[in-house]
Order: sequence, then C-alpha cells, then structure tokens
Amino acid sequence: MLKTTPLNAAHRALGARMVDFGGWDMPVNYGSQIEEHRAVRSNAGMFDVSHMLAVDVHGAGARDFLRRALANDVDKLRDSGHALYSCMLNHAGGVIDDLIVYFFDETWFRLVLNAGRAEADLAWLVALAQAAPPDIQPRRDLALIAVQGPQARERVWQVLPEARAASAALMSFHGVQLDQLVLARTGYTGEDGFELMLPAAQAPALWQRLLACGVKPCGLGARDTLRLEAGMNLWGQDMDESVSPLDAGLAWTVDLASARDFVGKAALLARPQSRQLLGLVLTEAGGVLRSHQRLATAQGEGEVTSGTFSPTLNRSIALARLPLGVEPGAPVRVAVRDKQLAAQVVRPPFVRRGKILVNFD
Repeated sequence: MLKTTPLNAAHRALGARMVDFGGWDMPVNYGSQIEEHRAVRSNAGMFDVSHMLAVDVHGAGARDFLRRALANDVDKLRDSGHALYSCMLNHAGGVIDDLIVYFFDETWFRLVLNAGRAEADLAWLVALAQAAPPDIQPRRDLALIAVQGPQARERVWQVLPEARAASAALMSFHGVQLDQLVLARTGYTGEDGFELMLPAAQAPALWQRLLACGVKPCGLGARDTLRLEAGMNLWGQDMDESVSPLDAGLAWTVDLASARDFVGKAALLARPQSRQLLGLVLTEAGGVLRSHQRLATAQGEGEVTSGTFSPTLNRSIALARLPLGVEPGAPVRVAVRDKQLAAQVVRPPFVRRGKILVNFD
C-alpha cells in the first residue's frame, strides 16, 4: 500500500498522473511537464512536498547535538527562523542525506529530511542521540507546500494577507512562525518563493486557495528539471552514502576549518577531494544526457550523475563527476547509447531567477 499525502485527493481531482515515488503516491505531472516548468520560471507554481519529513529537535542540548550530527556549523544560526543547508554524514564521510535545519530558539530546531531517506535519517539521529539525548520528534502531522516563481510570494500573500507584514522582509534561507504555520524563503527550483509547513488538516484548503489565485500545480517531473537547471544536488544520484560531499560539489556545506568535531570529519580529513561535480551542456544533437553515462575528458573518465532536457536552455544538460583539473569550457564526449556525443563543461547553476547563467558554444 502506497503512502499518501494530505493532498492526494486534490491531485487526483486535477487529473494528475500519479507514480510510486519511494513508496509514496505522488503526482509526476498534471498534463504538460514543460508548461509546469515554465510557469515556475515565469510566474508561480506549487509543489506538494508533504512526503518529506519535518523533525523537531527539542531540549537544552539541541544545539550541541546538531553540532556533532551535521557537517555544516549550526553555530551560524543565531536569529530565530534562520535556516542552513547541510549534509549529514556517516562515519566514513559518505552522505546519509542533505537537509535543511531551521533554528527557532535554543530549545527548538527543525530538520526537513528527504522523503526517501526519512526513516533511515530518523533512525540515525535517534542512535546518535543516545549519547546526549535531545527530544527528537518526527512531525508527521504536518504538510509541506512549496510555492515557487517570480510571483510566488505575491500569490502567497494574496491568500494569506496576514503573513505579508511578517515575511516581506525575510531574506533567503530565513523563515517565520505564524501560529501553526511556518513560512520560509527557501526552495529547490532556483526561483524565489516560500516553503510552507502547516498542519496537515489545513493543507487542502490552502492548496485550493492558491489554485484559485492562479498558482499552477506542478509535479515531480518539473521539480527535477527545475532543480537540475538550478544546479542543485539530488540524493541517490549526485551523492549517496558512498560519496564524499567534497567529491559532490558540496564542500561549501562542510565545516573543516573550525575545531568542532562532527560525524565523518576524521574520514574527510583522511580522504581529500579526488573528484569534482560540474555541469555539462550537450552541444551535439542525437540524445539526452542521463545518469550513469560515461564520459571522456583530457584528464580521464567521468560519469553523469543527473541529466535531463532543459526547457529553458532548449537542450540537454547534466551534472557530472569529473577528474580534478577539468575546467569549465573544456570539451568532453559522452556515451549516449551507441554514440559518443560532444558536450561542454560549465559551472552550474545553469539557470537562476529565470536567467541563463552558463555560456557554451
């Protein structure tokens, strides 16, 4: 039996094509995936991300616990509502998950975990907490809706006018609690917008109000093409428990400079970066870049980790794990079925705030 979000009936009423996504019954699209993608780039779209799991960490030892559990430094979080992107590593330095942690006060932090990793993450956190136990509370009573695009904030304020004053000045990666609603200026598309966390029972009515004011419902298909254009990693493709964050383009999320110890730090110090994650743009017709395709560079072999057709660039793009020394602008050849197609290395993101950021021949 597939798990369902509080918005499952709403998706079906809209005629969504539903798929099994890691054990969840989720919409992949509502018709045209490209139209959904373009709506987010040009106006506003919304995604049901309630399959992701919010986990509250409570108690006087919450900060100290997260200082050890996460590779990024939660001591950066001092203002209520401030959020931080981080990896959570195993003892070998591999990525158990990438997540966002929110700080509300010294006794309350909130993690938002990837859906496919939620149960494993939760078990890992509980095991780590045995040494210095905070209260770890999975919030399965919450729904999560991401509203993204250049008009996303205005659309949210249209249906939640009481939120405007509290959220208009929010900077990126900051949120605010309004009674039972947490509204954060975060997202996974490369566009502006809000991610909303609210009681599950309230989600269907909010979804319908957003729909009525012109926010386009979007499925997992558009979410993937948008995140790839934005150069954002996906667990299970661009990194996993066998991959160091240093080799996955996530060194900026890892605090190796301070004296603080965290799970996986010793392994990272003992195993320096050996690969790099960069972007590819396919410059020759004849195929689409996909994960696991092998590629040849002047410095040796690499591998595509995520690939798709980009509606914004109107050509195929990818993230790829490449040898050190390969520079943006370098030509490579990618094995696409029975062909060796030309591509060019670029530095992601490909698109941000609706603008193409990469140059290619």
